[in-house]
Amino acid sequence: MKTSIGISAENREVVAHQLAKLLADEFVLYTKTLNAHWNLEGMDFHSVHLYFEELYTQSAEIVDEVAERIRQLGHYAPATLKSFLELTHLTEHDAGGNDSRSLIKKLLADHESIIAFIRGNIDEFADAHKDAGTSDYITGLMEKHEKIAWMLRAHIK
Repeated sequence: MKTSIGISAENREVVAHQLAKLLADEFVLYTKTLNAHWNLEGMDFHSVHLYFEELYTQSAEIVDEVAERIRQLGHYAPATLKSFLELTHLTEHDAGGNDSRSLIKKLLADHESIIAFIRGNIDEFADAHKDAGTSDYITGLMEKHEKIAWMLRAHIK
């Protein structure tokens, strides 16, 4: 059935493609957060292990929301590891240790990268592509990432 939501097909396609990149970033971040949760070592293991569990749970919800936003625009969400790795701005490279400080620094860098990517699309979605809904959605998503980034920064200060 044709998607008729007051946004041209061309604009929906551009926005959906950018959201696909965001979805890939979110999925890679989710995977890296699981890695941190599973492989953490150190004296602060228990408390940080629980914190990473909160983060990956929140991350899984975000992945689902972004994929559903793509579907709301009438497009299919990428859903293979291969497509995520082709679309992501993040890297799977995992240099460094398994101590909390090293893992938190890596996660912080990825959250900050996602924040910058989202920020670069907010006005573009609303103004150039006439999609105020997605612009509003990603603004809220950026705020979630900003809060997580602040908390991660506070851990390593």
